[in-house]
Amino acid sequence: MIKFTPILLALLYGLVMYRFSVWRTKRTLDSQSTELADPVLKGLMDRMAASLDLKRIRVNIYEIDPVNGLAAPDGRIFLTRGFYRKYKAGEVTAEELASVIAHELGHVALGHSRRRMIDFSGQNALRTALAMILSRYIPFVGAFVANFLMSLLAAGLSRKDEYEADAYASALLVKSGIGTAPQKSLFKKLETLTGANGAAAPVWLMSHPKTAERIAAIEANEARWLSPGQDV
Repeated sequence: MIKFTPILLALLYGLVMYRFSVWRTKRTLDSQSTELADPVLKGLMDRMAASLDLKRIRVNIYEIDPVNGLAAPDGRIFLTRGFYRKYKAGEVTAEELASVIAHELGHVALGHSRRRMIDFSGQNALRTALAMILSRYIPFVGAFVANFLMSLLAAGLSRKDEYEADAYASALLVKSGIGTAPQKSLFKKLETLTGANGAAAPVWLMSHPKTAERIAAIEANEARWLSPGQDV
């Protein structure tokens, strides 16, 4: 039992830190956000709500400058003020912004936030176990190797979530009559909109799939959905 104590403590630490992160995120979002009120976007959100048999879809504006969308652990959907400004400036269309909302709805519907709690806690425990084992054979370096391996695992799980949320968004956009063209066109704009460098990191260290791969996955889903006997 003593041998497993550090691993159990790491698992408990992961759970506590995740809960603290959720509490801190909620507090920040509550104090720095307001409900989105845009008639054009509301029309598109109402179409998606109807497709989901919901009365409405509520989206909030998070008052920060970076371009992003996010699904909070409590299920709320947010667009940043920076993203909304891009829309108002004509750099992003209403349909493209609706595709972001659909993507974040996918994260909520598929339980990605809840799954992150399990993943984070499990990874923390596994990191501790690996560090203990590797340090026996490669002292002083084992902990760094364990951290690197866990970073690879976390990035892979994150990319998987993004593909799943993309697929959910595609299905919702098609069902709502909006289509996937805005989703794909937004992906092509994202690096410019966010100021990201597309060649900054190898794919296996990235939390999001590369643009070309995301678009290819969307088109593969569309081809499958359009084949005889398939439904969205």
